[in-house]
Amino acid sequence: MSTQPSLLVQLVTRTHLVTQILVGMVLGIILALVAPEAARATGFVGTLFISGLKAVAPVLVFILVMSAIANHKQGQPTQIKSILLLYLVGTFLAALVAVAASFLFPTKLALVQPAVEASAPGGIWEVLKSLLVSVFANPVRAILDGNFIGILAWAAGLGVALRSGAESTRLLIADLAHGVTAIVRLVIRLAPIGVFGLVASTVAEAGLDVLLGYARLLAVLVGAMLFMALVVNPAIVFFMTRRNPYPLVFTCLRESGLTAFFTRSSAANIPVNLQLCERLRLHEDTYSVAIPLGATINMGGAAITIGVMTLAAAHTLGIQVDLPTAFLLCVVSALSAAGASGVAGGSLLLIPLATSLFGIPAEVAMQVVAIGFVISIVQDSVETALNSSTDVLFTAAACIAAERRG
Repeated sequence: MSTQPSLLVQLVTRTHLVTQILVGMVLGIILALVAPEAARATGFVGTLFISGLKAVAPVLVFILVMSAIANHKQGQPTQIKSILLLYLVGTFLAALVAVAASFLFPTKLALVQPAVEASAPGGIWEVLKSLLVSVFANPVRAILDGNFIGILAWAAGLGVALRSGAESTRLLIADLAHGVTAIVRLVIRLAPIGVFGLVASTVAEAGLDVLLGYARLLAVLVGAMLFMALVVNPAIVFFMTRRNPYPLVFTCLRESGLTAFFTRSSAANIPVNLQLCERLRLHEDTYSVAIPLGATINMGGAAITIGVMTLAAAHTLGIQVDLPTAFLLCVVSALSAAGASGVAGGSLLLIPLATSLFGIPAEVAMQVVAIGFVISIVQDSVETALNSSTDVLFTAAACIAAERRG
């Protein structure tokens, strides 16, 4: 009897975390089908897991970025410029994919849902202004609110300032970074239990019947996101690295996209992505900044959602969309996506911004948003998986390309 706990511990430690997550997912589905009431109760476990990730992410990003910059050695290269360019290009290409998919497979909506009471941005300037205001947020408030733009700005500023500080101060910050990272590892080890609770409660509450009425819309959305993940992104990585991109693509999808699918939050998945970058042996000074930055502005999945839902509304109302307007929609979708919050459903409230290009009334636009919330159980999960896994993918591609050139 005394050996049983040790055997269990050995089994857990020797089994890959992704395998454990898959087991938790399967067990969650079984529980939802066999005992729906018990499955609903497990939702609390999933909520705790997401709360844990969201709690550690702002502190982790603040300490890690500050430590990386403060302890950065002169002449040590980083690839932030290349990664930022990849983020921008990838998001714009995702918007192009969304427009192409919507023209190839036009979809109409049944606009019968009541309008959603929510506040949507009134224009691109409002989105950009909001991002700019976030930069100058109070640092304590930025950490409390999970404002990663503000966190990055303050961490970078303090990191630069402390580069001329005492060696003991920089070592203290580095030790803090290691300590927070250890806590993050503990939280991530609980992912199988968290996913079990999330899957069980979601399947028990929503089921799949609610999605059947929007099967075509979901097919276009998910199809466009899969095309982006399995065709466009690998092409970008191949262009950067000149090697077979698919081993890296599948690693990122499996180890980052899987957890992001269930957490449905790019911000909550930051600790997972940082751990994956560490396992991929990427440059810490690069990924410690690139990953939280990607969780804020690298939103290819959001661009696809905005584009597809907007054109679905246009097709429903019989609005003819010419090529120049479609291109303008790509630009608006890409810029709007960069302003999408890193939480579940963050891209949906940006749909009215894009529909305004076609003169679609706000009341109709918010009905489209309502449909988005109905299908978000699948749409937002796949969107976040694409967004978050691409953060690691592009960061790794830039680092590999730099090694190849060097």
